[in-house]
Amino acid sequence: MNAIPNPIPARHKNVNRAEVCDQNFVEFVRNWTGTPRRAPHADEPVLPGSLCSARDFLDLFESQLVSRHLDLMARVLRVKNKVFYTIGSSGHEGNAMVARLTRHTDPAFLHYRSGGFMAERFRKLPGMDPIMDSALSFAASAEDPASGGRHKVWGSKPLWVLPQTSTIASHLPKALGTAVAIEQARRIGHALPVPDDSIAICSFGDASSNHATAQTAFNAAAWTAYQKLPAPVLFVCEDNGIGISVKTPNDWIHANFSGRRDLDYFYADGLDLAEGYEQVARAVHHVRTTRRPTFLHLRTTRIMGHAGTDFEIEWRSVEELMAVESTDPLLRSAAIGLESGLYTKDSLLAKYEDVRGKCFAAAEEADRRPKIETLAHVIEPLAPYSPGKVAAEAVRADYADKRLAVFGSEDKLPEKLPPRHLAIQINNALHDLLAKYPETLLFGEDVAQKGGVYTLTKGLHKAFKNARVFNTLLDETMILGLAQGYANMGMLPIPEIQYLAYFHNACDQIRGEAASLQFFSNNQYRNPMVVRIAGLGYQRGFGGHFHNDNSIAALRDIPGIVVGCPSRGDDAAMMLRTLAALAKVDGRVTIFLEPIALYMTKDLYEAGDGLWSTAYPAPDQAMPLGEGRVYEEGADDLVIFTYGNGVPMSLRAAREIEKRLGWKVRTVDLRWLVPLNESFIAAQAKSAKRIVVVDEGRHSAGVGEGVITAIVEGGCGATPLRRVVGADTYTPLAGAAFLVLPGDADIVAAAVSLQA
Repeated sequence: MNAIPNPIPARHKNVNRAEVCDQNFVEFVRNWTGTPRRAPHADEPVLPGSLCSARDFLDLFESQLVSRHLDLMARVLRVKNKVFYTIGSSGHEGNAMVARLTRHTDPAFLHYRSGGFMAERFRKLPGMDPIMDSALSFAASAEDPASGGRHKVWGSKPLWVLPQTSTIASHLPKALGTAVAIEQARRIGHALPVPDDSIAICSFGDASSNHATAQTAFNAAAWTAYQKLPAPVLFVCEDNGIGISVKTPNDWIHANFSGRRDLDYFYADGLDLAEGYEQVARAVHHVRTTRRPTFLHLRTTRIMGHAGTDFEIEWRSVEELMAVESTDPLLRSAAIGLESGLYTKDSLLAKYEDVRGKCFAAAEEADRRPKIETLAHVIEPLAPYSPGKVAAEAVRADYADKRLAVFGSEDKLPEKLPPRHLAIQINNALHDLLAKYPETLLFGEDVAQKGGVYTLTKGLHKAFKNARVFNTLLDETMILGLAQGYANMGMLPIPEIQYLAYFHNACDQIRGEAASLQFFSNNQYRNPMVVRIAGLGYQRGFGGHFHNDNSIAALRDIPGIVVGCPSRGDDAAMMLRTLAALAKVDGRVTIFLEPIALYMTKDLYEAGDGLWSTAYPAPDQAMPLGEGRVYEEGADDLVIFTYGNGVPMSLRAAREIEKRLGWKVRTVDLRWLVPLNESFIAAQAKSAKRIVVVDEGRHSAGVGEGVITAIVEGGCGATPLRRVVGADTYTPLAGAAFLVLPGDADIVAAAVSLQA
């Protein structure tokens, strides 16, 4: 489209650019001097040669107007504290074409400038109101159907728009994961919640396309397509040429993406409905029919600034602003409406004002609707927990025939075999879970034919084949993105992160995306998963920071997740069943933190004693969330609180303490690290004469801090207490590692220091 001269001069910094854009539209219509054509019938092209029909145009134009007036309303009512969000969609209204040409059952992960898309997608189902629903979200009303008032999000359960709260590229991996999951379902016989030929839609800005997380998704999409595996994702890059105040180099998006192998490129003019409609239609048809990842470069602009607080006049010239405002897509749409004869000047302005009136009326009504007023209401969808249902699901054992097929025969069932160490019992439990849940997928680096670095997944690939147990590319961000995609499509993913240190560079996929979905969708969408992470310290002969990472802080402060950490094989099997049940029943994001150094540990006190090997619990046994294990119940001279590697260390130290001091020592294995069972900790502390907290994590932000807080807040702050904890440093290689990690002798020394 050609730029349309800006009819409103802007002479000084005090001019409100939102008012300028508003008046531009009115003046453009009033001053239009073209000759209208004969108004086309509904199914005729809106203009000669256009694929966009008159019906298409009228609906799309109305969606554009709804989006624009929601933006204008937000700018006016924000200063009155009736609206709490001013990042607008002005200039991006052409994304309504993507909504029109796709289905409401195509899962959509949207850029925050998606007002046009949402207004148009609302048409897909009868009885829905894009204006009122959006107004409730702008007003942070508890009746907001998307998030329940917790955030202004573009989202809708019936319209398959999964809410995003930031979308600085962090949603691209899960969008690709969803596309892969749509195709994976057929291979495992899973019934999808959407049609089999659905596509995943993911929109983002030109600036966000440079983000590492975006590049992760593009690379993984091409990696998938290169192997001729279908991945029907439509990446929609809404190119407005700027990210807040940083300009995108001229033609960068085309230069960077048009020539990529296995990421098919299409361009569309999002500023011109008559021109861009066919271009968008081609991209949508391509991705739906070829099932290949597709990149749609959608030309947009950005008017009225990044948000209401962005006073562009302070860093852009008036002339530049006027030039940008002259490319307003609503001016081009007005010209199409007038030239086609579908509108007269008066009818067009009447339509414009009618939509304005509806948006303001809805906003005023939304302001009167109930707000969130209690903490309980805020956190209600964050971490749903149905203990009775979870317990029943965890011990459900109605898959005996499948177990026999997996393990081979009755006498080979793991509960019939002698006690084994942690690694073997985790492996048995994973076989059990995949037999119990046919929708379960296990994936990660090296997990298939190799069976994992530590053989934890040995035999699973052979038993359940490549459709359910498979290797991924070496990219933890994408592994967790895939997990979210599978969860979105109703499967139960068990992704493996090979080492705890590798989780940190992908942490936002759990912190910002997976764990937040229930909260920001008011529990309408869920990300059920069991993430296996091998970690913690004490590996002998193989170590260094990346293989002996004892930092748990990155997990402990993620709202809503569950983290379990077993120290022995029977606990691991029962914990895994509960974690899977939490995911299945309540949609929870759960983490299974596996102490690597205990994988092969068979002995406790002496070589050959076999005391750290355990029998495998039958499938009708599980561990309730929050339940710890207590060794030497009733021993009160000293109580040791610990977890993971600290458990066998503490038991060995306890025997030495009893010899040296004559004390009866109780050892408490927390087992569940997030959330900590504070009432259990306090109850165990009440009868203690002395307390030692053994935390193999770091001195700062370790689990031990939470344990001590629970002890103090539980009324036991006067009990003599010591903490045995790792140093605030990275773990070095070889024997030096044991200089920074706590050991048996440190626990004994702490007890001795409490002797007085």
